[in-house]
Amino acid sequence: MANVIYIIGIGEDGAGGLTPGSLRKVQESEVLLGGERQLSFFSWYDGEKITLHGGLKPFADKLEGLWKAGKRIAVLASGDPLFFGIGGYLAKRFGPEQVEVIPHYSSVQLAFARLGDSWQDAALISLHGRPINGLAQRIDGRQKIALLTDEINTPARIAAYLREFGMTEYEAFVCERLGGPEEVCRFWELEALEQAEFAALNVVILRRKPGSMLEVQRGFAYPDEVFQQRKPEKGLITKREVRAFVLSELNLSEDAIVWDIGSGSGAVAVECARIARLGRVYALEKGADNLPNIEANRRKFRADFAIIHEKAPQGLDKLPDPDAVFIGGSGGELAAIIAHSAARLRPGGRIVVGAITIETLHGSMEALALAGFAPEVTMLQASRGKPILGMTRFEGMNPVYVVSGQKTV
Repeated sequence: MANVIYIIGIGEDGAGGLTPGSLRKVQESEVLLGGERQLSFFSWYDGEKITLHGGLKPFADKLEGLWKAGKRIAVLASGDPLFFGIGGYLAKRFGPEQVEVIPHYSSVQLAFARLGDSWQDAALISLHGRPINGLAQRIDGRQKIALLTDEINTPARIAAYLREFGMTEYEAFVCERLGGPEEVCRFWELEALEQAEFAALNVVILRRKPGSMLEVQRGFAYPDEVFQQRKPEKGLITKREVRAFVLSELNLSEDAIVWDIGSGSGAVAVECARIARLGRVYALEKGADNLPNIEANRRKFRADFAIIHEKAPQGLDKLPDPDAVFIGGSGGELAAIIAHSAARLRPGGRIVVGAITIETLHGSMEALALAGFAPEVTMLQASRGKPILGMTRFEGMNPVYVVSGQKTV
């Protein structure tokens, strides 16, 4: 292949850690591109050096100009360029036939080597340049997690976040300056980790402590009584049987954006957040007295969703376009909420309404039809077993109408 762009992985051990083949690619190149730290390992290089700054696109644009001019090019990247690195972006930009990636050890690979543990069963998550929001439900119940950090999502910030959600069953193994002469790797308890400072180059491995007996929430449609809710029982919660059907109707993808309008206790928001682990859930609730319950359930179920004290449709303009909308309460604004949600809903998205009165049922179907949806309705009426004189009887629950519609265009 003529004029191939070589993307060469490099570690903290610098040029001395490269294979003879990788080093030869650098020596034979006319232009060497990379981060300032990577380029500093090649003070002897007599070709042109170009530092990566200002974002990937300007860097790739410059690279493309050199490539079209027929220059022999080598690009330096940390560790494995295809592991949360520049390699995938450049291969997509230029085509895999024009790019040859020569990987080095990834930081995660080295960190697990220092830990002396396998990593094929670990969750690998990058917080580098990404928000920490939603991490709780992504890692809850996992045995091992590797986290790539940055200057905002530091080991201390991660520890504080985990403690917020009561995830103290994890111990942390932090590796700094992996592969370099100043490498440091050690275990930390989360409380101590929250107070510590680290070198900018670090990797965090979380591992459940041996003997940790914390019960992991599995499945969906959790029992009503495990949620903190307004008492007495008439408190605002979508009952378990209805929640199960609502979740089916919402048809959430793993990365869905969800609006839970009239959140009440936050039960639906909790369930949605744990299903849409890579997405984002927004719980809108107008009643200030319900907010502590929503927050308590958010932490208990390790479901990191956004709580918004607002009466819909006010406040919806600030949110990203949804893939799914559940309306559990409307505060008399049902038609306006459905119209706004329908206009913002992404193609293929769904609106689901829980109604306990025939007026809300009629209003939901009318508003969905007016928005161009073909509404469907299901009446749910479940009965629960109750003990009586050593036997069991059934006690009927109030009927609930679930109205749903899908946006086809």
